[in-house]
Parts: sequence; C-alpha cells; structure tokens
Amino acid sequence: MSLEAHPAFANEAERFLAHLELERRYSKYTVRNYRQAMEHFAGYLSKVGRGVAGDRLDVQTVRSYVIDAQRGGLSRRTLHLRISALRSYFRWRIREGLCEHSPMTGVKVPSLRRPLPLFLTEPQMKRFLAGPKALHDTGRLDNFTFRRDTLIFELFYGAGLRVSELVGLCWGDYDAATECLRVRGKGGKERLCPVGKTAAALIKDFHAEEAVVTERSAPLLHHLSGQRLSPFWVQRRMKVYLREADLPEDLTPHKIRHSFATHLLNAGADMRVVQELLGHSSLSTTQIYTHVGMKRLKDAHRAAHPRA
Repeated sequence: MSLEAHPAFANEAERFLAHLELERRYSKYTVRNYRQAMEHFAGYLSKVGRGVAGDRLDVQTVRSYVIDAQRGGLSRRTLHLRISALRSYFRWRIREGLCEHSPMTGVKVPSLRRPLPLFLTEPQMKRFLAGPKALHDTGRLDNFTFRRDTLIFELFYGAGLRVSELVGLCWGDYDAATECLRVRGKGGKERLCPVGKTAAALIKDFHAEEAVVTERSAPLLHHLSGQRLSPFWVQRRMKVYLREADLPEDLTPHKIRHSFATHLLNAGADMRVVQELLGHSSLSTTQIYTHVGMKRLKDAHRAAHPRA
C-alpha cells in the first residue's frame, strides 16, 4: 500500500519523512522502515475513511488500527515498530503546529517479549574468522578477496559495528596513530571505535597491498572495481564463511555485534563503556547483554551444582 492511498495524509507524511532524512539524519534503512509504517497506516485510514487534519484523528481510531493490524497478521514486533513510528510522527505534527494533541496518548500495544540476542561463542567466532584464510590456503580465494574479507569480519568483531556503519567507512575515518575509527551511527551520531591490534594490522596491510583507491573520501572496503560494498552483499558474503565454519547460515552480521558486546561484558568490561562502544543512546539497550551473560552463568550452575 502506498501513501497515495490517502492523498491528504501523504503530503504531511512525506514532509515528516524528509525531516527524518534531512534534519534528523536517519539512515535510509530507518527512513524506509518509517515509510512502511506510514504506508500501512495510510491504507487503514483510507479503508475506514478517516482524515488526519487538525485534531480529528482520535485515540479510538488508533486503537482500532492496532486491533485491525493484529487481525491482519502483523507480528507484535512489527506492530511495535509501526506504533513507535506513528508516535514520532504525531510528536512532529505537534511541534509543527498541525495539531495540539497526539491520538497516540494512552494507546497500548500487546507486550513484546524481547528475546535474548543470539551470539557466537568465542571458539565459534575464532572458527568463523579463520574462514577466509582457510579458503585462501586451498586456492579458493585470491589475495585481494582474502585480505578484504578478513578485514570485513575482523572490523565487525573488533569494533562492534553495524553493517551500515561498516560499509559507510572511508579511509579518512581511520586514524592509524590511535587505531580508532570515526563511525557515523544512527541519527548521524558519531563515535570513536577502537579496532584492536588484529584489525589495525589488517587495515595497514590492505591499504599497502590491495586497496584500489586510498583517498580519504574513498570507501575503506570496496570491490576490486573500487566501488563501495552494500549491506546486502556483506550479508551474502558472510554465508560463505558460515558454511566453511559449519555454523548456521541464517546468522547475520548483527550477530557479530552481539558477540562483540557479550564477550566484552563476560570478560568484565564496564557496561557504560560497552554502551559507548556500541553507540547506544540508552543504557537499557545495552543491559540485555548482561542477561545473556547471566543466562550462561545460570546454565553452568544448573548443570554442575547438586542443589541446582
């Protein structure tokens, strides 16, 4: 369903999406998710014949939308994302003077049980990271691909990056003296990420031996043509090394980020430091990784203690 399903809503929705992209500097993937939420809501408003001008849209309409969405088979997680987008939209409308009250006030959605993030154990991660070398040693990877792919996944694990952050890196974002990356995260926020000795050595090696373009504005990770990598390409490439390591192929690059955070906290890292390294705006987002560590401890206790 496109926004054109409700022309009166479409104009304001497009202004809101432009605000997210140009002023809030949200990534294109986040803006895409907000657009999907706007389109879904526009379809519902068109179906029930409701408008959004002024304060005519009431809480009951939004509650009916939530019920309709669930009946239509929308998952709880997706529904939470859609409602979060609509809350942001109506806050924007109030700031713009388009309405005085948000119809989202008091609207509740079914509780969402947040699953513990999946991650690789340290032995599994070591096996996965050895994949490019194993393929290179058996003649299945050329030197360029071997060095670049090794660097890709060492940076994921060494710096805890999101895939969008990784593919967006330029040579000018890396400081060899401090072995740190300047990373642009969600909402255009910047943070410094240490990469670790292993990744730092790989960056130096790739720059000297294999990089096609090395200007400060050029992509740090690229194809042999010099073209920047895409997130989808990285996800597909990861499956090659998951197969080599005999690991589930449905694991995503984000699971390496989960592994990064979990391994740091399990080793005693301060949660505030991990929060900063991950670029989380809220500590509550980072705290879920302590649950992973606690679950591991409880499992060990249950398996070994006679009174467990």
